[in-house]
Amino acid sequence: MSYPRIAGTGSSLPERVVTNTELAALVDTGDAWIRERTGIGQRHIVDESESTSDLAERAARNALDAAGIDAGALDLIVVGTTTPDRIYPSTACRLQARLSAGECPAFDVQAVCTGFVYALGVAEKFFRAGSVTRALVVGADTHSRLLDWSDRSTCVLFGDGAGAVVLEASDTPGVMSTHLHADGRYESLLYVDGGTPRGAGRTAPGGAYTKMQGNEVFKVAVRTLHRIVGETLSANGLDHNDIDWLIPHQANIRIIEATARKLGMPMERVVVTVEDHGNTSAASVPLALDAAVRDGRVQRGQVLLLEAFGGGFTWGSALIRY
Repeated sequence: MSYPRIAGTGSSLPERVVTNTELAALVDTGDAWIRERTGIGQRHIVDESESTSDLAERAARNALDAAGIDAGALDLIVVGTTTPDRIYPSTACRLQARLSAGECPAFDVQAVCTGFVYALGVAEKFFRAGSVTRALVVGADTHSRLLDWSDRSTCVLFGDGAGAVVLEASDTPGVMSTHLHADGRYESLLYVDGGTPRGAGRTAPGGAYTKMQGNEVFKVAVRTLHRIVGETLSANGLDHNDIDWLIPHQANIRIIEATARKLGMPMERVVVTVEDHGNTSAASVPLALDAAVRDGRVQRGQVLLLEAFGGGFTWGSALIRY
């Protein structure tokens, strides 16, 4: 049996930065109010010319460069995204063409903020089945295009970005295990009310915006993330002292702190990027991973716990020996 190990990481953020002070000109809010409730100080937002695949391509090229692997050697491309460029073809297929990655299978996974972890879990199974030796896994979203900029309960939270990892086969586990869950009964707490048009001759509706019941989402997120952390450690015969770094979904500093507290892990061992990036949906976990790899915090041989929670509800984790 072969296992995937991370050979390289990469990320990409739009150049445009929107501060809390700038948002205060649009809605009834302020820097102190946003920081106190979310921990966010700024976020990167795409301009009209940028697409999800633009961000995904830059992140992918950075990861391929870090791994020293040519795109033509890839056996698989999986992209976690909720904001594809088009309904079809998939963002993964568009990315494959841009990278000149040959004819390997390429497809998207839609699990909102858990998208990257889901995509990683899917790729892991291909390795364990012996189907691939090199894969590209990307989390990329332009979630700002799903925001009502007059709704302060949502517009302050999200940003845009992409993160990627290149995986290659190894005889010993790099990705030690992945754990994926969903519960569609919570749809009404976090959703975007839009989709393909219904009825012949109709055009797609506009105004498809993120709707969220923040307090209820917080409660479920903390509860489910605590459970999946326990599930992940138990499945690998470990406890929290064996984890070098917790790399969580960057939704809200309060959720991150609550998860770390339940895990018994000091914040000094938690990678936090939410202040600078906001919630970048499927991109948040790989963005945080890449940041910690490139600044030297994450070292080879360390054990990383990745976890995320998103609309659906979906949630998942990955235990990785980097």
